[in-house]
Amino acid sequence: MTAQTLFVTGTDTGIGKTRIAVALLHGLRAAGFSAVGYKPVASGCEATSAGLRNEDALALQAASTPGWDYGAINPIALAEPIAPHIAAAEAGVTIDTEVLDDGHARLAAASDWVVVEGAGGWHVPLRARVDFADWVGGHGWPTLLVVGMRLGCVNHAVLSARAIAAATPFIGWIANTLPPIQPRLEENIACLEQAIAAPLCARVACDARADLALNPAPWFVRMNRRE
Repeated sequence: MTAQTLFVTGTDTGIGKTRIAVALLHGLRAAGFSAVGYKPVASGCEATSAGLRNEDALALQAASTPGWDYGAINPIALAEPIAPHIAAAEAGVTIDTEVLDDGHARLAAASDWVVVEGAGGWHVPLRARVDFADWVGGHGWPTLLVVGMRLGCVNHAVLSARAIAAATPFIGWIANTLPPIQPRLEENIACLEQAIAAPLCARVACDARADLALNPAPWFVRMNRRE
């Protein structure tokens, strides 16, 4: 078995990548697929008796098809809540893309889908002269952009969309509403629909409870549904 892979990136940190990745995992599993989340690099991890643990990676693990240990979901866990390449340098760790590849291969060999969540935005560095864009573009993974709908998002979203499309298949973007609700929200979404060539795949409401009722995955699952 070789999985299909979807990469989830965002316009920034804290804009809802994990929320969307978790919803995608639920949607894929509901459609009959085995699906696993992958957080290859996570900074901002808490020390536990079992080792460093990241809140986002734990959420992906909980949403995945059962049976995966934490280390498979998040092979590089870093304590400091700062940019991954800086956190790795402070911890004396090198973020080796071969390690990330091996982790992905392990998940892909036993799953229908791997949903990979980046850290921060598209061009976040992994180490000197290597960033997420290099790694994902090298694999040619289809990429979904999560846009945190807040002041300044138009510039961030357009720049991110153009950079993604230049490097790998860009399948679309999701408008994730953040509190406080952005003034002129509808106008900003309409602006982005005009400015971004890829489709708006889903809108997610600000209310966290909406995740239970509004799953952004169906638009994607319909194209790949198992009969």
